[in-house]
Amino acid sequence: MRYPNFAREKALIAQGYQNIVGIDEVGRGAWAGPIIAVAAMTNSKFQVISNKQISNHKFQNPKRFKIRDSKLLSERQRERIFEEVSQKVVWSIGVVTHQEIDQWGMGRANILVFKRALKNLGARADYLLLDRVSGFKHHLPFELITGGDRKVLSIAIASILAKVTRDRLMRKYHQKYPHYNFDRHKGYGTARHRQCLKEHGICEIHRRSYRPITHYL
Repeated sequence: MRYPNFAREKALIAQGYQNIVGIDEVGRGAWAGPIIAVAAMTNSKFQVISNKQISNHKFQNPKRFKIRDSKLLSERQRERIFEEVSQKVVWSIGVVTHQEIDQWGMGRANILVFKRALKNLGARADYLLLDRVSGFKHHLPFELITGGDRKVLSIAIASILAKVTRDRLMRKYHQKYPHYNFDRHKGYGTARHRQCLKEHGICEIHRRSYRPITHYL
């Protein structure tokens, strides 16, 4: 299986770029909760977190914990990688709430969550690498890469950090709204989530503009 690598970042560093930021988001398809993006920065002084280094970490089954697109990892794998990687990169989060998604629509919300993550970075970026998103514009040079979280290491890192951050938030929401099992499906449209909606209706964090949710209003 092919894993994300640091080739694109190395090429940009060779061109003179100093601070390269990979950005990715999670939660677009969920029926409840926010979308969250992470901006993760690497640079010429960065001690590269390669998949070889991760696989040498003292995991019980090292090969299972290599960095890749967060959707291809189990929750346990993502949590373990998060603990390792979050201490080694400069990163920040952006959040767009369910109310903002309802107000502006997902297209605008998706662009906004990327820009909020960048604004919160607290470090000067000079080149951006993103998974492809329609309508994104920025004063910094940037590159939209289809399937970037499966190809580019900094985007894959952002993907994992964003996914774990959002999953942890949804587990907290489960404590407030235990009837909806947010700790299990994280707000996505599973059969169990649909059954919870049939039994209890919607709660505060459901996205009322989403077609599946409109049936329960």
